[in-house]
Amino acid sequence: FGAALAALGILATAPLSLAQQVQGVTKDEILLGSLQDLSGPLVAVSKPLIGGMTMRIDEINAAGGINGRKLRLVIEDSAFDPKRAIVGVQKLLTGDKVFAVVGSAGTGIALATAPLIVDKGVLHLFPAAAAREVYEPTHKYKFAMLTSYDIETRAGLTELLSTRNYKRVGILYQDEAFGLDVLRATEAVLKERNLPLVEKTSYKRGATDFSSQAQRLKEANVDLVVLGAAVRETVGAVTALRQLGYTGDFRGTQGTFHKHGPKMGEAAMEGLMSVSGYPMMYRDDPRNSPQLNEFMDAYRARFNHEADQYSATGYIAIEMLAQALRSVGPNVTQDAVATALEAVKFPPGFLGNPDYSFSPTRHIGATSVRISQVKKGRWVALNENVRIK
Repeated sequence: FGAALAALGILATAPLSLAQQVQGVTKDEILLGSLQDLSGPLVAVSKPLIGGMTMRIDEINAAGGINGRKLRLVIEDSAFDPKRAIVGVQKLLTGDKVFAVVGSAGTGIALATAPLIVDKGVLHLFPAAAAREVYEPTHKYKFAMLTSYDIETRAGLTELLSTRNYKRVGILYQDEAFGLDVLRATEAVLKERNLPLVEKTSYKRGATDFSSQAQRLKEANVDLVVLGAAVRETVGAVTALRQLGYTGDFRGTQGTFHKHGPKMGEAAMEGLMSVSGYPMMYRDDPRNSPQLNEFMDAYRARFNHEADQYSATGYIAIEMLAQALRSVGPNVTQDAVATALEAVKFPPGFLGNPDYSFSPTRHIGATSVRISQVKKGRWVALNENVRIK
């Protein structure tokens, strides 16, 4: 009987005993899940996100893993459809039994699935989504690394109005949640500066004709157009306005910041400004560090496509999680990792990430954004450290 008690005492102190098994954690592995668009309109975002996450996981595993455990990532196809994402996340939570859901693509996907994830006691980490709801109200299992559309609109527009003499601001926005966030933030910044919003016009998702919206903005004689639009709609709207002879400026959110945008819109896109967290990567940029070039070369060799800001986002998402996992030691639980993440201080690195910092009351990590502009068909940084509140 004494020997049996002694054995039980050993079991009680051993990490992750059978009686205390944590979902997604075994003696040799930590299982992660992610919801990505493999077959819908957001593939251009999901493809590099998966690449960045996969690349960092492979590097970590090749170095021996974290405290003896390897990381494994399971992907479910959301097709950028919230209903399909709910089916996929149920599989991740109850079938695969993942420890955390990391880097899922799309605001609508994140908002539809986050409640199911955290209610299951699983971490919802660093979605590629730009809505306050992915980190507010604060929940111990919800963490975000990308700023919301309203925060980046406030920061970017305030910076531009402080450095340029814009007097007549107009806005074109998609008539749904993310566009309305941009509209409200624009109105708030202009009100603070006693400037009018001289024209506002919207469009429905999937629109391809922007002639009427362009005409309204041109007739309002605006000198800056704020864009609450994604890449394709931005190209259409900017082109329509330029064809009318508009010579003013455009400023978008991270939704407009994509390598394909300048190529799609060609000359019309020259001068477009966007707010983002990461810089655009170009392999032939002489300012690249050797480490960045090595990353881009390795990424290209592995996935046969160029790395971009979403590749960097996926890579850093895994590294921040890994940092928290290392700090908690072998006794890995969702609560322990959440507490460790609240203490994470992740400085800017070779991929150009902003300074990330979390706390028990602040689960959005980014402390700054950058403003970039299209010049000669490429994105060039104008201001790399616009602080956010």
